[in-house]
Amino acid sequence: MAAISNDIFQSLLKQVEDFQPAIEAVEVGHVTEVGDGIARVAGLSNVRMSELVRFSNGVVGIAFNLEKDNVGIIIIGEYDEIQEGDEVRPIGRIASIPVGMGMVGRVVDALGNPVDGKGPIAAAEFYNIERIAPGVIERRNVYQPVQTGIIAIDSMTPIGRGQRELIIGDRQTGKTAIAIDTIINQKGKNLYCIYVAIGKRRGEVARLVSLLEEYGAMEYTTIVVASASDPAAMQYIAPYSGCAIGEWFMENKMDALVVYDDLSKHAWAYRQVSLLMRRPPGREAYPGDVFYLHSRLLERAAQLSDERGGGSLTALPVIETLLGDVSAYVPTNVISITDGQIYLEPELFYAGTRPAINVGISVSRVGGDAQTKAMKKVAGGLRLDLAQFRSLAAFAQFGSDLDKSTQQQLDRGLRLTELLKQPQYQPLPLAEQVALIYAGTKGYLDNVPVDRVKEWQSGFIRAFNTQFADLANGIAQNKTLTDEQEGKLKDALNTFNASWS
Repeated sequence: MAAISNDIFQSLLKQVEDFQPAIEAVEVGHVTEVGDGIARVAGLSNVRMSELVRFSNGVVGIAFNLEKDNVGIIIIGEYDEIQEGDEVRPIGRIASIPVGMGMVGRVVDALGNPVDGKGPIAAAEFYNIERIAPGVIERRNVYQPVQTGIIAIDSMTPIGRGQRELIIGDRQTGKTAIAIDTIINQKGKNLYCIYVAIGKRRGEVARLVSLLEEYGAMEYTTIVVASASDPAAMQYIAPYSGCAIGEWFMENKMDALVVYDDLSKHAWAYRQVSLLMRRPPGREAYPGDVFYLHSRLLERAAQLSDERGGGSLTALPVIETLLGDVSAYVPTNVISITDGQIYLEPELFYAGTRPAINVGISVSRVGGDAQTKAMKKVAGGLRLDLAQFRSLAAFAQFGSDLDKSTQQQLDRGLRLTELLKQPQYQPLPLAEQVALIYAGTKGYLDNVPVDRVKEWQSGFIRAFNTQFADLANGIAQNKTLTDEQEGKLKDALNTFNASWS
């Protein structure tokens, strides 16, 4: 017994002798003012911009305003229990989000915390949500297409990998539908998708998740949610978080697509936190740096050079206009940053033309560089045909006596417009798009009644994929339309038209 007691005594003595007092210097601040989702904190003189801090009740905040005698913190979470005088400590890291393959198929909040009930995320890496965009030397020209599956976009306003294409229009005109169709069409195309929902209702986001699961798109998609019920701070950082997730794929030699739905609500959230922080308001009460807010986000989309791995990040920002006013402050800012826009018109939408794309205003500044050779060959005359149709249709309203060639152009324009209509969640493969545009522009639909164009289309697609499957597969694999294939396509159209009634 005495021996055991001696051992214990010796063990304790050794621990006392080996004890080295550890002195840890921790910077501690104190809340001087709190309310409406923001707090002013004195004493954090070494805190960095966008650094995370923790209040004494466990709530996290982000350093937003670095002033001479205090730090403005935007609070992420409930701020009701935070009191004046509470302690605030820096966490020691800039606001960051987990990245990697573990994020694929998950629904997360703006800080990367899972909200889908599938357990914790396995992530070995964290990326800061604010990162510097790749420089000019690190990039190369956009050269690969992002096939949206929407015939009107792929033919006339093509989107390339690494491009920033704006989707703009009034509310309820189909902006989100275009983004979702594009995500659904990426199945098997090695393009990882990130959908950032800003200021949407939770019910909308839940419907979206179930829809993507139904079409098998969640296998390659991540959803970042900052819903309408979340604090403005979460809505402000959500797009940067989504972009950081996409950048991991780009920097690891993969391709990613990120949809920001929508940046109008993002600007509202930023305006809200800026005004609470007493930043000076400018036009429409937005702070003076609202342009920089979106430019530093969208500039991060890039097609990297081969030396940097050749990965890409494509951005599809969405902007909501009010009564078609594209000259408002935020829409003009984003139009000037992006590489083109797809403009959705309410009049077309209510007239039954869906997607309601105004092909006159919609443009892609990357153009044919982002198109396959097959699409470039058949779609060259499509925009011109539709432009002539629009001007003739406006002219024809004033009189009925039209010469034969004018009437023929009008009739073809009506059929082409009908051909470009497309149901939601039914993206078309490249080969089918090429065949349909070729049929429309070369006059194979001229004798089909306008109200039966869709019936003709579904019949031809069935025949094209069964009777002429070799031709369809050839166009799909090589993405070209050779003279030999063009001859076979003519034969296929003539054969089908002869049997169709």
